[in-house]
Amino acid sequence: MKEKIRIGCGAGFSGDRLDPALTLVENGKLDYLVLECLAERTIALAQKRKLQNPLLGYDPLLERRIELLIEPLKRKQVRLITNMGAANPLAALDKVLEIAKQKNLAITVAAVTGDDVLAQINPNDPCLETGKPLTTVGPLVSANAYLGSEGIQEALQSDAGIIITGRVADPSLFLAPMMHEFKWHSDDYAMLGRGTVLGHLMECAGQVTGGYYADPGKKDVPDMANLGHPILEVASNGEGVVTKVTGTGGLINLDTVKEQLLYEVVNPYEYFTPDVIADFSLVKLQASGKDEVRVTRGDGKRRPETFKVSVGYQAGFIGEGEIAYAGYNAVRRARLAGNIVKERLKGVFHELRVDLIGMNSVHGNEFHKNNEPYEVRLRIAGKAGTAAHAARVGEEVEALYTNGPAGGGGVRKYVHETIGIVSTLLPREKVKPHVILKST
Repeated sequence: MKEKIRIGCGAGFSGDRLDPALTLVENGKLDYLVLECLAERTIALAQKRKLQNPLLGYDPLLERRIELLIEPLKRKQVRLITNMGAANPLAALDKVLEIAKQKNLAITVAAVTGDDVLAQINPNDPCLETGKPLTTVGPLVSANAYLGSEGIQEALQSDAGIIITGRVADPSLFLAPMMHEFKWHSDDYAMLGRGTVLGHLMECAGQVTGGYYADPGKKDVPDMANLGHPILEVASNGEGVVTKVTGTGGLINLDTVKEQLLYEVVNPYEYFTPDVIADFSLVKLQASGKDEVRVTRGDGKRRPETFKVSVGYQAGFIGEGEIAYAGYNAVRRARLAGNIVKERLKGVFHELRVDLIGMNSVHGNEFHKNNEPYEVRLRIAGKAGTAAHAARVGEEVEALYTNGPAGGGGVRKYVHETIGIVSTLLPREKVKPHVILKST
């Protein structure tokens, strides 16, 4: 049994940069690389792509990431764990094998499935957000349970160099190799709680190295154009050090780690995951060197008896139109333009939003000041049941060129289908992870 392992996080969301992961593999002295690329909306959109083409549904950047990393991973003997399988881990597995064959690399790839539970949920089950039945939100297109570390651990017992999952709770991607290497049992709640704390610190990649922390003049971060992603060196007792590759941009200090520790944590005493209910309240942080923070303690208790399920549903279409006004009296002209479109679309849309970007598009009029800007961009958006209906918004905004106030320009218009997200719970016995292995 190893006493310590090193885990790098090379991606914190689907659209993350590609190069930090390569830097970690080449220079991070890693045992494992994790690419965390899923969010609630991400997997619903992936399910939509899979419905359109059964060979798709995995992460759009999977091919580029694997083409970049597969040879260095093999050469450095680093095992990859990633949820880039999204809605179609089996298709992702086949795509990775295809890339390996093109590069003449011998490799075993594992896919962890079982999170797709659309057939298992009851449409009359309540939404966690509203308490009303799932059927009230709209036609359901996807339902994915947040799996824990169980399936990944099974895959790690094989010789798989790359493990691809669908929806897995973010900290579980990191907890699984800890449990595998240190032989932690599923009822060792203290160790699982500590491992979950460490996984939570790592899951957003560049956030903990200063990416989401930076605020110029207040919280300055060096060389952000070359932001390094984090490395976790964790010991068998659940203590860890968060660091990064020497020479990369960004920083790791007590403040960056504290911000990430509290990120998305509603109740630090009970942080629910599929593996354990973690207790963050006892965590101790200590600066242990340049770009190093030691993380100790943390606790946990018995895992929940249900899995959280992210449910995607058809939420109609959004039509948008934008136009810019500049110069003297720009704001009044933009407001007049907005009022014209509102009058034209009166009774046509149940939901219509008019924003002056840079004026009230984020906080409404709460923080509006008397000094008005010299330029402003008008954005109007409406929600509709069909694409043709939604397109009316952009058409009306475009017509402002000659039918609206003076000086409008730079019109853009869009129509896109929207996927809504709600949550529900599913008894644990209804969700079973499965592992599929294939080799080149």
